[in-house]
Amino acid sequence: MNKSLWFAAALTAVSVLGCTSMSAQQQGTLSGAAIGAAAGAGIAAISGGSGWTGAAIGGIAGGVAGNIRGRKQ
Repeated sequence: MNKSLWFAAALTAVSVLGCTSMSAQQQGTLSGAAIGAAAGAGIAAISGGSGWTGAAIGGIAGGVAGNIRGRKQ
């Protein structure tokens, strides 16, 4: 469980550092996916599910939401 949370935190940190030359839509997609993966892993860990499954589902949902939000900016 702790490994998936550390992975999500590291992914978030790397995504923030790599966003300088991206469009708003790309930044939204990447940021949304990272935040969604972290949230999904955390929720899955709390509820007793698989952290990896939660991270995958949260990453997909967050990426889609971030992509949509990035188009509007």
